[in-house]
Formats: sequence, C-alpha cells, structure tokens
Amino acid sequence: MEMQTATWVVIGIFLAFALAELAWTRFFSKPGQTIDDVLVEGIGSPVLLLLTQPAIIVAVGLLMGWLVPGQRDVLAHLPWPAAVALFLLFDDMTQYWWHRTSHAVPWLYNLHRAHHDGRYMSVRIVYRNNILYYAMMPGLWFDGALIYLGLGWVYAGYVIVKQAVIIGAHCDVAWDRPLYRIKALSPLMWLVERTISTPSTHHAHHGRHASDPATHYKGNYGNLLFFWDVLFGTAKITRSYPENYGVENLPPAHAGRQLLWPIIR
Repeated sequence: MEMQTATWVVIGIFLAFALAELAWTRFFSKPGQTIDDVLVEGIGSPVLLLLTQPAIIVAVGLLMGWLVPGQRDVLAHLPWPAAVALFLLFDDMTQYWWHRTSHAVPWLYNLHRAHHDGRYMSVRIVYRNNILYYAMMPGLWFDGALIYLGLGWVYAGYVIVKQAVIIGAHCDVAWDRPLYRIKALSPLMWLVERTISTPSTHHAHHGRHASDPATHYKGNYGNLLFFWDVLFGTAKITRSYPENYGVENLPPAHAGRQLLWPIIR
C-alpha cells in the first residue's frame, strides 16, 4: 500500500469519528473549551501532520543515504509479521516510554502538557502537543529509518491501524461503552482492553482528578498497544470514564506556551 493511500484512509477514519462527535457530543463546542484550545489544536495538529512528521522522515532518509547508502531497502523482503514487530518495538514501544518519561520529567512534561490542557476528550486532541514534543519523539525518527531500510510498504498499513486505535481512544463517543454492556462479549473485551488502547483506558489517562477512581494520569501511557502498560506495570482498567478531564494542580497555560515552550514562556 502506498503512503498516499494510507493518508487518505487515516483522514477518512478521523472524519468518521469527528462526524460521530458532531452528531452526539458537539464537535465544535466542547465543555470548558477556550480560545486557547482552538488555537493550540488549530495550529499544533497541522504543523505535526504537514511539517514535522514528513520533515523527519525526509531528514532521516537523507542522513542515512549519506551515512549508509548501501543499506537502502535492505529489509524490503522481510516477512510482514517481522516488519510489523519492528514497528511495534521501535515506534509504538518507544512512544510508550517517551510518553511515560514525559510524565516523570518536568521539562518534558512542559512539552507534553498541551495534550492534557483541554478540559474534554475529543478527536480534536489526538495530535495536540507542543511542536517540539513531536520533533523530539524517538519513534518518528525510527519510523524514518525503517522506511529507508525498505519497510515503507508495511508502515502504510501499520499507520492506518495505529491511527484508527488512537483516534478511537480519544473520541468522546466511546465505542467500547456499549460493548461492555453485553455480557457475552466480556471475555473478548477482557482481551481487547489488555491489548490495544480503548476509550476507557485512555480516557483514564486524561482524567483531571487523581481522587476519581476512573482516573489514572500516572499510567495508561500506551498508544496503539495498551499491552505495554500491562507488561511494564502502569495499567489501570476500570471500564468506566472520568468525571472531569484536564490538568490537576497547575496554573493555566496560554496557547503560546503550550505550543512553543520553552521558546515562549
């Protein structure tokens, strides 16, 4: 599959969840929304998708072409399960650790807190982060390296699956909620919620108050695979959703600080 096709599929997935929010949960007017939220989401998301990510992939390709020109496409004939495993390790697992570290190291949290400053869940916040946060994300650089080594054909399919899971996990029209009510599906959902990120497990990470039993903002860091949280001991599964979302015990941060700290303080 070509990346152009994958891009259109991801856009379609995003629009499908956005339409669900438009129909049921006020996509354009979320509870507690401020002008800063609109600015951060309206600037930060396009910068990532149109500039940061493509620039990293191009830069890595140029750098590796200079350093190891003989290795271009060396993995092109790797069986697809092995190729997917490489992306899960070098993209998704590294993103788990990058995310987890960002909640433990204060200066990294200053780069990441924009993602949590919104007082709501929505597909609008999927790519909401400080511009420098994504520029420094190791997984994006590893993606560029694997694509240079010939795995772009796998990345196209991988990114569709990953973005579908991530977009669905942020959406405030929770796809897992009605499935939890069907007793016959309970064993299947037990497996699903320990494998991929679901609205319930990821909403917990965005909860505002640690006293809320459904909140777990010091865990549930997984992006595609929630399995990393299970494996590394940061998982909390409640099958419920926080009462409130946002950042606890920190003063408000204006849009400029959210997007460009430490350049703008």
